[in-house]
Amino acid sequence: MPQSAPPAPVPDTASGPARGRGRGRRILLPAAIAALTAVFVAPLPQATAADDVYYRDALGKSGEPLKQALHGIISADTTKLTYSQVWEALKVTDADPNRPGNVVLIYSGISRSAANNGGNTGQWNREHVWPQSHGNFGTAAGPGTDLHHLRPEDVQVNGARGNKDFDNGGSAVSGAPGNYTDADSWEPRDAVKGDVARMVFYMAVRYEGGDGFADLEVNNTAGNGSVPYLGRLSVLKEWHEQDPPDANERRRNEVIFEDYQNNRNPFIDHPEWVEAIW
Repeated sequence: MPQSAPPAPVPDTASGPARGRGRGRRILLPAAIAALTAVFVAPLPQATAADDVYYRDALGKSGEPLKQALHGIISADTTKLTYSQVWEALKVTDADPNRPGNVVLIYSGISRSAANNGGNTGQWNREHVWPQSHGNFGTAAGPGTDLHHLRPEDVQVNGARGNKDFDNGGSAVSGAPGNYTDADSWEPRDAVKGDVARMVFYMAVRYEGGDGFADLEVNNTAGNGSVPYLGRLSVLKEWHEQDPPDANERRRNEVIFEDYQNNRNPFIDHPEWVEAIW
């Protein structure tokens, strides 16, 4: 479904965020700057020659062979951030394109000063879309600091989500219109349902248990608790179809690849691979 615009931003009191110094930084000439600006207003093509090179070992596969090929691709030569570095990275990856110096909070959709981060009421902190307890990885460099599933969110809204699985229904969430929750599940607002699903699918492919962390898997259950599973798969697939990748999600994927981690979320680049695996 079409992405809806976030609520009106709060006043900006912060200076513009500093760019990261990750891998693959490039000096943009005027033509390149114009091309990058166009990303904000028009969808990117689904596949390019560079895309085919990055994913060459996965092309033509499906099922478990595709999942394993993608795991190898997105796990190779990656850069791992520290948990403190995540603060600064999110100020870039989730920058509000309409309000310099602000970030957009994933669940509430609010634009908030990037400098207003921390653990107090009214601030934003680091939301693990795949909860830390679902695999017990904490904030260790790796799954605990992977930008592909870390997003800014209001402290209280983040606390209300906790470690719940994803599913439809529940009661309205205070401070986050369009979000619903019950005892064991969380439903995000429509504008980011697909974003959430693709972050979950990425984590299930990226972390397969061979790097000292748990093997993360998606299942069709809500209320998984502390086991390394996250659901509900059938609902996440529906959200993925209803809310396809938009220009901002593609831009975020590009920034993480170029400036921070040197890897991509394949389900943003190739949405059809969700059905091919699950």
